[in-house]
Amino acid sequence: MTQRFSFQLDARDGKARSGVIDTPRGQIRTPAFMPVGTAATVKAMMPESVAATGADILLGNTYHLMLRPTAERIDRLGGLHKFMNWSKPILTDSGGFQVMSLASLRKLTEEGVTFKSHIDGSKHHLSPERSMEIQRLLGSDIVMCFDECPALPADRDRIAESMRLSMRWAERSRDAFGDRPGHALFGIQQGGLERDLREESAEALRAIGFEGYAIGGLAVGEGQEAMFDCLDYAPDMLPEDRPRYLMGVGKPDDIVGAVARGVDMMDCVLPSRSGRTGQVFTRRGVLNIKNARHQDDPRPLDEECSCPACRNYSRAYLHHVFRSHEIISSMLLTWHNLHYFQEIMQGMRDAISEGRFTEWQAAFHAQREQGDIDPL
Repeated sequence: MTQRFSFQLDARDGKARSGVIDTPRGQIRTPAFMPVGTAATVKAMMPESVAATGADILLGNTYHLMLRPTAERIDRLGGLHKFMNWSKPILTDSGGFQVMSLASLRKLTEEGVTFKSHIDGSKHHLSPERSMEIQRLLGSDIVMCFDECPALPADRDRIAESMRLSMRWAERSRDAFGDRPGHALFGIQQGGLERDLREESAEALRAIGFEGYAIGGLAVGEGQEAMFDCLDYAPDMLPEDRPRYLMGVGKPDDIVGAVARGVDMMDCVLPSRSGRTGQVFTRRGVLNIKNARHQDDPRPLDEECSCPACRNYSRAYLHHVFRSHEIISSMLLTWHNLHYFQEIMQGMRDAISEGRFTEWQAAFHAQREQGDIDPL
């Protein structure tokens, strides 16, 4: 078993890349989609089921875990992997985004952020040093720098000021992370939709030096076209020989478009959150299981899908358990969505390594544009 963290690029097709990240807890095949296990669980899924969908890595959330059950408690109980029964790699975010979006009465200074918990109103302080300490206690394999991410739209001065603060915090994160063989620290590029600020941010991060690089501050309300415009240049500013991670993305066509622009890793709550609300992703686009058209339909969600929901249950049954608020509905629809997202990733990895990514992309979009199968 390898004791270090490394990234190997195996193939390129245009800007799209496929490769492998090696960690002591196993390999991560890229492009990779990371299911989100916010509070040490991918909601409605057993860890074994998440692995069965093809996921090589999960994302855990620093902000939520530091508040409950606390990083110190998880550490005493053997670390996050043991605590949640997941033996493969885990990436933890830094907590910065959640502090900005969830916490109330927060105060931002050069030192860090003081905020009140959304759970019980208790007061907490998060700084680059504290974020590194929490992520060390959790035992995650990939650690994210502590950063500040303003919601878009924001004015240029606000974006520039925030990005420069994040770069100072990135340096402090690197210092506080220390020497941890087998674990990786990723820097986060900021700069909104401003090309020169993205370049300034990338330069600052390259000067500090990280095991991987994330593109932050996108998928925060700017829309797909603006996001893709930024991704046309942002990944190219980051080192070629390190993984590039686009944070918080996204829908299937967002993911495919990001990979086409040189992104290697992504995460999003969408497949699991949508599964709980009856939204189903299939090769032929999105369907809503709560619609009456499914109530007498004996066919599966997706004829070509091999997940348990499609192999063993009809649309009529899935419609019934969703309408009846049965827990199995969340379990089956989440499993299906995660399985479909991992199938997309495998499809892209194969297509890139075989030099047919452009054709794969065209077929992917053409099939989705057909829309759902006709009602019976």
